[in-house]
Amino acid sequence: MKLVTFDDGRVGRLELEERVVLALEVGSTREYFERDGRVTETGERLSLDDVRLRAPIVPKKFFHTSGNFREHEDESKNVDWSHPMHKGIVFFQNVDAIVGPDEPVIYPEHLTSELDYELEIAVVIGKPGKFFGVDDAPDHIAGYVVFNDITARDIQRREMESGVFSFCKAIDTFCPVGPYIVTADEIPDPQNLDMELRVNGKVRQKSNTSRMSVSIPHLVAYHSPQGYSAGDLITTGTVQGVAGFSGDPDMYLKPGDIIEAEVERLGVLRSPIVSWEQGHGTPVPQKVDW
Repeated sequence: MKLVTFDDGRVGRLELEERVVLALEVGSTREYFERDGRVTETGERLSLDDVRLRAPIVPKKFFHTSGNFREHEDESKNVDWSHPMHKGIVFFQNVDAIVGPDEPVIYPEHLTSELDYELEIAVVIGKPGKFFGVDDAPDHIAGYVVFNDITARDIQRREMESGVFSFCKAIDTFCPVGPYIVTADEIPDPQNLDMELRVNGKVRQKSNTSRMSVSIPHLVAYHSPQGYSAGDLITTGTVQGVAGFSGDPDMYLKPGDIIEAEVERLGVLRSPIVSWEQGHGTPVPQKVDW
């Protein structure tokens, strides 16, 4: 099943081949998972062309994983940061930064000049739980969705001087998610999915989930001591090819760019980059610093 959120927050089941959304009687996709999918259809059939897709879910908690693809860990050694990046880095995302498919990422020119992309998968938790092992993890996985971890590298570089980072990834609109959630029953082997990110049609990142250092069930079990609610998200970490580790400053994002983040069987998440003034209709504010 492909679950979508559309228009003013309605939830539906997407039949992609027919380009039809079947409306569901539930208040949110988070509630859908809290009710273990026990919801009914309203009987309303809507053309996909006539609805606006939103972020398919806004979780209660959004867990980040970093350094989980070997190739990305290797490319991070191209930059002289004060602390190495390695698997096992965990932090929370700001859920208020979430935007959906085709919604703009607003470039905060007063904060950063090194805006970057990171193609990832977010695992959707369907069953609450805590302190469980790898063998039990699949019982808690409800589905998967494409995630683009937008990052301000110059801010991250400063944060890394203390060995942690969060602000660089949590700025408003830096969290595109979508276009829909694919339930786990449609993805029999999540460890063999092709991944590709394009900027203005040119491939920047390309890999496969088989290259993870730590598998998805292992990740889900590893995070479980923090406690799960239905609808929580966990990211897998990104693959090689980010601008910040390329040595080429021209690869950083700029207003006018279009990002297409694609994962096999999970769809394409499209995100335009717009200037502050275009996104907000106001001049760029003064930077607040310390």
